[in-house]
Amino acid sequence: MDKIGELLTRGVEKIYPTKEELEKVLRSGKKLKLYYGIDPTGKLHIGHMVVLKKVRQFQDLGHEIIILIGDFTATIGDPTGKKATRQSLSREQVLQNAKDYNMHIGKILDLKKSNIRFLHNEEWTNKLKPIDLLEIASHFTVARLLERDMFQERIREGKEIYLHEFLYPIFQAYDSVTMDVDMEIGGNDQTFNMLAGRDLMYRMKKKNKFVMATPLLTDAQGIKIGKTEGNSIALAEKPEDLFAKIMALPDDVILKGFEYLTDIPMSEIERINETLSSGENPVTRKKRLAFEIVKQLNTSEAAKKAQENFEKTVQQGEKPSGIPTFKWISANASGPSISHALFDTGLVGTISEGKRVTTQGGTAVNDQIVTDPTVSYIPHEGDILRVGKRKFVKIKLN
Repeated sequence: MDKIGELLTRGVEKIYPTKEELEKVLRSGKKLKLYYGIDPTGKLHIGHMVVLKKVRQFQDLGHEIIILIGDFTATIGDPTGKKATRQSLSREQVLQNAKDYNMHIGKILDLKKSNIRFLHNEEWTNKLKPIDLLEIASHFTVARLLERDMFQERIREGKEIYLHEFLYPIFQAYDSVTMDVDMEIGGNDQTFNMLAGRDLMYRMKKKNKFVMATPLLTDAQGIKIGKTEGNSIALAEKPEDLFAKIMALPDDVILKGFEYLTDIPMSEIERINETLSSGENPVTRKKRLAFEIVKQLNTSEAAKKAQENFEKTVQQGEKPSGIPTFKWISANASGPSISHALFDTGLVGTISEGKRVTTQGGTAVNDQIVTDPTVSYIPHEGDILRVGKRKFVKIKLN
């Protein structure tokens, strides 16, 4: 398969209006201006990487790339897939979330090339006047906006739909018009928003915008690997943690991971599929997947060390060398709950996460499993707290 053929099929779910029309334009030699928009509502994760890998293919073929940081739309909150109104973010929170985006995106895209630039939609959206908003909104109908699945579900459940949630796809659609793009790329959960931009582009500029929807990284049951489901894998993870989290993914994600997240040829992925179908142990293939992803986001040496660490600490059950130390400042007689202790030591991100992993049997103190998240933890010098098979902290009393 040639590069354009792979561009149009690998890691692609749907192309609007059609694959054939886009292929005709690409094979004519025309260079497109295309964009991928990211709302900085949290850390970049491998779900973003699926789309960024596709964008990189376009970049390598010489097309003009825009990475749009949605610093305005993020303050509204995309209602896509949400059964309740999303909590609004302040501009300060949005900017904090986005501060390392360029660096991590630069691990996948080539920022040294002249055919890529970063824009921010706050630059033009905050300049709109009421008369401008009325003109843009006049191209949308309430019935069309209400078609969205999550809005229909809320109506059935008697839940509120707020006006600003209607405005989100309108503002996102205006991004396409302002940048005058030829194409937009995004995950298939963004199809409604991307098509809203296609419609608005035609209504306001009589121009047809191509839309390419990439599939989401999901398991066999269709459960998304991402922030919403609480199983997100951040691009900023340490190599050892990144490797281990990929190894913890369901086996049925392996082939999708190779296709969406690596540069391994599709012919080789087909051979991997054949061997897995014939009963091969998937662990070896999953380690290859983890290695390839860690290498892309870090270095080959980091990937090698991460794999060695995984094999030693998880597969062979050894404790890692250089366990980080946590200085316990005060220790009263009762002590905090174990779930609070996990949060205090940084082993989990929230107390609720500490409760969950403990209830599921993923917490240990000196290799003794703890399953009651409310039990008190009284620290002792040299205690080793563990979450899962790879996160450790050694207690040092101050």
